[in-house]
Amino acid sequence: MMAQICEWAFDGIPLKTGDLICTKVGNCRGSDGVVSFFIGMAIPGECDHVAIYTGPSGRFIEARPRGVGTTVMGARWEAHEKFAERGFIDSFLGGVSPLAAKNLSPEQERNYRLAVAAYCEAQVGKPYNFNFPDPETEERFYCSQLAYRAYLTVGINLNTGLNNRPPYLPDSIVFPEEIWQSQPHI
Repeated sequence: MMAQICEWAFDGIPLKTGDLICTKVGNCRGSDGVVSFFIGMAIPGECDHVAIYTGPSGRFIEARPRGVGTTVMGARWEAHEKFAERGFIDSFLGGVSPLAAKNLSPEQERNYRLAVAAYCEAQVGKPYNFNFPDPETEERFYCSQLAYRAYLTVGINLNTGLNNRPPYLPDSIVFPEEIWQSQPHI
């Protein structure tokens, strides 16, 4: 497990280890991009992708069509420059912190942040989960499912229900938009 909490800012938004990065996929170049684009089109709301900031520097972990992987970006969101690595291009919307307003002691917050990051690190290399109604599996992950499972390790449930969930989609799906809507923005 990491021994320290890292801090970084993307496009001026300050993040700490364990905070969630919320984006909107917008380019469909290549097969991974097409998959991401169509998944994004089916997802209600503004946010259709979530990644977990782990640090150090601009390092984060995300589930993408190629599977769970790490990416390092600079101080600005460099989606075009990272296309070959990630397989899609997205726009940075902002960050959310599921630990904000939880009245945690500094030690608890530190331990929760490190536990979330350690969980995500342990999933790197696992395949993408195209079975969206099954967020309980830990064999494969979609983006918001990875954040959901990581935060369950510290007793925080991110599957809070999407306000504008289409009636034909199961309640079990953890949408990026519900994380974006329900968690405190940074």
